Amino acid sequence: MKRQYLGDSKDSFKWDYHDFLTDALDYRQLQVVWMMTPDDPGPDGRTPPERFPARFEIIQFCNYLRKTQDPHRLLELPRRTRARYAVSLYKTDEYLTDHRRASYFAEIERQPERVIFLDPDNGLEPEARFCEKHLCYGDIRGLLKTISPRSVISVFQHHRRRKFEDDFAHIRKRLENAYATAICWQTIMFVNISSSKETIGRVQQANNHYALARPVRVLT
Repeated sequence: MKRQYLGDSKDSFKWDYHDFLTDALDYRQLQVVWMMTPDDPGPDGRTPPERFPARFEIIQFCNYLRKTQDPHRLLELPRRTRARYAVSLYKTDEYLTDHRRASYFAEIERQPERVIFLDPDNGLEPEARFCEKHLCYGDIRGLLKTISPRSVISVFQHHRRRKFEDDFAHIRKRLENAYATAICWQTIMFVNISSSKETIGRVQQANNHYALARPVRVLT
C-alpha cells in the first residue's frame, strides 16, 4: 500500500466492501495491516472514487482520504458509516521490507474474531520472485496458526495475466488446507481466507448479499 493510493476508485471498493463485510459478520474489529511501501512518481492512485458505485458516505470518505493522504484517518471509517465495529491499524508508519518480513507479521496476536485486511501493493506472491509488494503464502500460513478460526483474512489482489476465476483457482491450491472465497471488480480482487469452513461459508453469504446491489462478482 502506498499513500498515493488513498481515496482512489480501488479504495472506494476496498472500504465500501470491508465496512460491509465486518458489519455483516457482526464482528467488532476491522484490523488493517497496511504493508506500506514508499510512494513513487507513477500514475497509480489518480482514479476518482466515484468510479466505483460505493455508498455516498464512502465516496465522501474517500475524497477526504485523497486530500489528507493520511492512513490514520481510517480510524474514522465506522463513525462515517454508523457501524458498530472499530478499526485498528497495524504498522501504519513502518515500511515492509523483505529482510524484515517474518518480524513484520509477528505482532498480530490471537484475538477475538475479526476481519484482518492485508493490503500489499500487488497481492499474493507470483510464481517467480516476490518482493515487498507481495504477500507470501508463508505469511498467511503463519497468521492462520495464531488467529482465531472465526477470524477471516482478506487480501488485496491486483489483476494478473489470467482471468480472476483462473487466478483464484490457482490461489486456492496454493493455500493448501485453508478455505477461501473471493469477490472482484474490474482489476482488483479481495481473497477471503480462513482455517474454518464455517467462517468462509458466512463470508460467502455476505459476499453474495453485497453483490446484489453492486457490479461485482463472487468467486467460490
